[in-house]
Amino acid sequence: MRIILLGAPGAGKGTQAQFLMNKYGIPQISTGDMLRSAIKEGSELGLAAKQVMDAGQLVSDDIIIGLVKERIAKDDCSKGFLLDGFPRTIPQANAMKDNGVVVDHVIEFDVPDDVIVERMSGRRVHPASGRVYHIKYNPPKVTGKDDETGEELVIRADDIEATVRKRLAIYHEQTELLVGYYRKAAEAGETQYHYVDGTKPVDEISASLVKLLG
Repeated sequence: MRIILLGAPGAGKGTQAQFLMNKYGIPQISTGDMLRSAIKEGSELGLAAKQVMDAGQLVSDDIIIGLVKERIAKDDCSKGFLLDGFPRTIPQANAMKDNGVVVDHVIEFDVPDDVIVERMSGRRVHPASGRVYHIKYNPPKVTGKDDETGEELVIRADDIEATVRKRLAIYHEQTELLVGYYRKAAEAGETQYHYVDGTKPVDEISASLVKLLG
């Protein structure tokens, strides 16, 4: 059960990642978490990454791939793992392949940009409790106020429409190319590729994933 989730920010990957982790007992591997724990542990790769980050630069693909390899060798990955947000580019996908990191399933969550913008820019958050509302799908009883405390709701920086559109543009420019890459890999029998309509209800998507993954 070695799975890669592909899709734009806001396409619903995080929700389904939680479901798959619980269903199959596999950990989600996020490169951000991996970097933080490697730096904390003071491993060789962690120290190398820290030097680069302290210098204000981006951590190289080589270091990230090294961390992924270290991470998936741990006991909790014996049944598999879930990669979300990595690989982001074709060179990263090639590096994974060159390093013998095998992937069984690639799942693409497809959601039109306008739907993502509506989903994300409509979110409102109560900072103290973390309660999340949506002006259309889950509105508070009083516009702009938290149901329980009556305090003001805020829009997170990541949910501002201009920011969402910028992140989507980066996704289309860099990561969307992986759709073609992994479809070809599936045709060559190297992995299985699954397309999911991310506009469907959450439970429906979860049920279809169980059918796809068996």
